[in-house]
Amino acid sequence: MIVFRDPSEVPDGFGPSAVAIGKFDGVHAGHRAVIRRLKEIAAQSGVRAVAVTFDRNPLAVLRPDRCPENVVTVERKLELLGELGLDATLLLTFDEELAARSAEDFVASILTGALHVSTVLVGRDFRFGRGGAGDPELLRELGPRYGFTVEVVDDVFLDGSDRRVSSTWIRELLMAGDVTAAARVLDRNVDVRGEVVHGLKRGRELGFPTANLSASVDSFVPADGVYAGWLVDHETGFRHRAAISVGTNPTFDDVLERQVEAHVIGETDLDLYGHDVTVEFVERLRGMVAFEGIEKLKAQMAADVTDAESVLSRSSS
Repeated sequence: MIVFRDPSEVPDGFGPSAVAIGKFDGVHAGHRAVIRRLKEIAAQSGVRAVAVTFDRNPLAVLRPDRCPENVVTVERKLELLGELGLDATLLLTFDEELAARSAEDFVASILTGALHVSTVLVGRDFRFGRGGAGDPELLRELGPRYGFTVEVVDDVFLDGSDRRVSSTWIRELLMAGDVTAAARVLDRNVDVRGEVVHGLKRGRELGFPTANLSASVDSFVPADGVYAGWLVDHETGFRHRAAISVGTNPTFDDVLERQVEAHVIGETDLDLYGHDVTVEFVERLRGMVAFEGIEKLKAQMAADVTDAESVLSRSSS
């Protein structure tokens, strides 16, 4: 997938294209349905399939007091979009200049001027242009003038749920630690990616060495607790069963920042320091609690590993 980080990077002669516009935060099941439809239209019309998105939530500029934390970083969003078989993504810098553009200027300069759009896909609540004046109806009005059609994509609902798939729902589930439900809404496992760094080495002293991720990770970290999941080592390509801890280790009360650490089950001498890894969450085992004494903590850690093995065996079968 080609990534354009400014309309000026789109080469002359690019297009025609079918375009889906949105924040695509998390690239969840709803976004994936939009991309599937986009690719169908592009294939039928013989045009390029292009996503148009933003380098931040527009609320970060328009209403920073109401702007939520992103589900994934911008770079992770681009990786996820790239996995869906798009021809290109145009990543727009959402700043005051873009926010001040009129809706028609957005259409004329970006959609038709740069991308030579033939079809535009948007959600029912899509707004664009200065003051949010643009909406699907305005796109339909402008379509004949600029030579494109508009398709409004319906909301996506999971089987058995009357709540539409959204990034807001995903954040709520992650804050509750419900990674299993969040995976259904995302249509993929919840994961975070980062570099393995040196920690206090307390897990090794207790007989359960862990790979500690740096504070800088690429996704929203689930609630404090212990989880069953996987550690994927991008240096070697190996995928390891893991018992994962998120939190500040309240038994010792000397960890100042929340951290993600994963114990690779059945391995005690892996050297992962400096490795780029992804930790995938499959199921929450328990919340984070303080234990009275090292022996009780060790016993619980052993039980956590057993529980994680059981969960992962069941999910893999």
